[in-house]
This record gives sequence, C-alpha cells and structure tokens, in this order.
Amino acid sequence: MSERKQIRRALISVYEKSGLVELGKALADAGVEILSTGSTAKTLSAAGIAVIAVEDYTGFPEMMGGRVKTLHPRIHGGILADQENPDHIAAITSHEIAPFDLIVVNLYPFSQTIASTDDFAECIEQIDIGGPSMLRGAAKNHGSVAVISDPSQYARVHEAIKVGGFTREERTELAMETFRTTAEYDMTIATWLGERIDRSDDWRAKVWQRIAGLRYGENPHQVASVYGEPGSKGIAQAKQLHGKEMSFNNYTDADAALRSAFDHSEPCVAIIKHANPCGIAIASDITLAHQKAHACDPVSAFGGVVAANREVSAAMAKNLSEIFTEVVIAPSFEEAAIEILSKKPSIRLLTIDGYSIPREELRPISGGLLIQGSDLVDAHGDDPTNWKQVSGSPVDADLLADLTFAWRAARAVKSNAILLAHDGASVGVGMGQVNRVDSARLAVSRAGERSKGSVASSDAFFPFADGLQILIDAGVVAVVQPGGSVRDEEVIAAAQSAGIAMFFTGTRHFSHA
Repeated sequence: MSERKQIRRALISVYEKSGLVELGKALADAGVEILSTGSTAKTLSAAGIAVIAVEDYTGFPEMMGGRVKTLHPRIHGGILADQENPDHIAAITSHEIAPFDLIVVNLYPFSQTIASTDDFAECIEQIDIGGPSMLRGAAKNHGSVAVISDPSQYARVHEAIKVGGFTREERTELAMETFRTTAEYDMTIATWLGERIDRSDDWRAKVWQRIAGLRYGENPHQVASVYGEPGSKGIAQAKQLHGKEMSFNNYTDADAALRSAFDHSEPCVAIIKHANPCGIAIASDITLAHQKAHACDPVSAFGGVVAANREVSAAMAKNLSEIFTEVVIAPSFEEAAIEILSKKPSIRLLTIDGYSIPREELRPISGGLLIQGSDLVDAHGDDPTNWKQVSGSPVDADLLADLTFAWRAARAVKSNAILLAHDGASVGVGMGQVNRVDSARLAVSRAGERSKGSVASSDAFFPFADGLQILIDAGVVAVVQPGGSVRDEEVIAAAQSAGIAMFFTGTRHFSHA
C-alpha cells in the first residue's frame, strides 16, 4: 500500500495560474511528459517548458469557445485506464492512447462569477464541464492516477517528485479532496439555479469545513468539533489573540453574546452566561456600556462571556481584568487592552471582522432540520413610531428610548422573557421560565430596588394580567409587549388602573433555544 507510483505523464488544465510555472518546471525537470490546454499551455510554453497541446494529441481542435477540448476518448481513456488491468492496457494500446499518472485541474470560478454579476449568460459560461469530468475520472481511478484539484496541493506534487511519486494512500486522500471539490461546485450551481426559478426551498445543501476538534462538548463525555462555513464571518471565523482553547460552551455563549451586542447600533456590551444575558447596556462609549451591563447582575457575570460591538478600550480592559471572564470578543482591542488582559493566562480574547447577524437559522432535529429566517430587530414592529400606546399618558423621549432599548434587548433572552431596563441598561432579567409570571418575579427579584422607575419589555403577550401586575407592584412605570392575547383588554385595564404607559408592538421576539 505504501509503494510509490512514479509520475511519467501529466495533464495540466487550470484556470487559476498561481504556482503553475513552478509546478511545470518541476515536472519537466523530472522528465515528465506534459499535455496541456489553451491558456495553460501558452503559460507553460512562454516559460520555456515543453508542452504537448491537447488538440495536437487528440487531432481534434477546441470548439465552441473552449466548451469542447478535453472531452475526447484519447484524454479520458488515458485518465480512466486501470493500469493494473491487462484488458484496460490492451484497449488503450490498440487505440494508441497513453495513460496518465497525474491530472492537475482547477475549475472555472463559478462562485466568484455569480457573486460579481447577474448576467445569466456569463454565469452559465463559468459552469465547467471538462474540468469536473477529468477530475472525477481521475479521482475514480486513483489506484492509477494522482489528481490535483487546487493550487494549495502543489506542494504535495513537488514533494512526490522528489521521493518517487505518490503512494496509494496519498492518491486516495487526493481523490477524496477532489470529490469534495466537485460536490461543492455542483452544489453551488444547483443552489444558484434553484434561486433563479423559485425552487430554493425544496432542496438545501451546505458545506462546513472542520476548523478544530474541541476537548469535549457540553459535557466531558460528548465528542465535539467546530466547523466553519466558507465565506462566512461569524464566531467560527473569529481570530483568537490570547488564552486557552475555546470550548463548545464558549462558542455557543460567544455566538449569543455577539448577536446581543450587534442588535444595537450604539456602543453596546452584552454579558452572556449559559446562552442568556446577565447584562446588556448601551452608552456613549464602550467602557461605560460595560460598566452598566456588569452592574445588572455582577454575581452571574462571574465566568461569563463578554461581547462588545466596538473596540475594547484600555479602560474597559482594566475593569474586565478584575472580573473572572471566560471570553471577550469584539471587532478589535486597543494594544493597551490586550496587554492588560493578557496578564490573565486563561481569558480568551477574540476579534471578529465584518460580523453581521446571520439571515437564517438552522436547527437540527431527529431525522431532519428546521430552517427559519433569523429573528432580526429591523422588522416593522421594532420601530417605536409604529407602536400603539394602549394605556397611560404620553411618554417623554428618555422613557421611549429606554422602552426601545428594552424591546431590542429582550430579543436576546430565552423565553419566557421579561427584561427591566433603565438608562439604556438592563437592571433585571427573567428568562427561560415555563410561565410569564415566574419570569416577571425573577426579573423583579434580580432588579431589587432598581425596579422602581424602570421600564419592562416582554417578548410575547401577557396571557393574563397577573404577570403585568407583578411588574406594576415593583414600580415599573412603562411596559412594551407585542399584544395579541384574547385577554388584552384585561391586561390594558390593569395598566390603566395603575396609570402606567403600555405599548403594543405587534411583533413577537419569542426564543425557545
């Protein structure tokens, strides 16, 4: 299995030319006969590398703007012949076909084309046919042929030339990588065509690539890894500057923290513990936002994950350094902030470039997958100018600003969610309860005296007036909620009786998971 197979004859046909000349020279210096096509042959010839043009070998010219050039029995016979099968060797010999030992092909840039133009004809021309055919043929016949599908693999060819060729194990690995390449290529084309004819919902395909193995999952007995989706800019693509390796729970909490912080346009800090916020705040600068977020629940913030939607300042870092924190993630850190926080060996410091909240959520279930549009805060009902005030006197700008903040912040809280806020900061959070009354009690108990004069948001309607009454009794002065309960009039009457302002948004931000 480890015996190496010498490279004597190669076919090279590539769109991406990086590293091509160096590869061609190495093969030529090793005495390898090279066949090539079109611009690839011209590039190699211009560099003084001996090349046999494919049309000279097949006796058939390129046609239809290059659509047909390698689709020929003399090419595919040489690719597909099992060189250990006497019948195959006899067949190609009788037709004067020589076998290949190496196929080097990379594909037309379909993904880049559809990202840069809506010209249908131009996109269609970037659907490669000959390339995938050669790649798949060589990958199928990897017992005889080594196949290279990406310039990043050229270093392996250089090494193979030095040591006498590829082993079967190496050819098998290259074949696997090739089938992954062609599968992703076809998947991209199928998805693009489906979107053009409104058939994108009946079939879904995505590719995730393994980034790293994790020590374990949510618990030590669970195996776990982290995978990334190519082209995405999320927590999986964050760059770690310092600290211990990320854990499964670090990733889930950091993802929730990012979404919480980036729900707000003002400088914002979110502190997350077990996927729920123990503090969210906005302010004129990021240091003050962190101070206000931490003040919400300092006990729960111990061992939490902190996300900021602005650069972490040295002043914020100094405050953070006095609190046990698992992860800090932000677009960037001041150099002094890194220096301060790096004195703590375990804290994980991550930067994320160009983050935006995903537009779609995928949730595995047994035997399948649930897909939904993300619950974003830019819907019609999230604009306070579209809210309906159903009780109380008109509110001033400051109180409305607090209600707007509370409504946005509640989206980050697991249902049933009640969030109390004052001066752009959460002061009490009730989350994850099986009824809204318990969530109201939890929010009030965590806020304590800060409940008085605060505002409250509820991610879904109050089914009865009892939950609202708990907030009223604690001193809440205004409430925002979706409305829509069959008992809305009962709830409105309770608010009217207490003299508090209540707004209906008509939009719900209920979150189960």
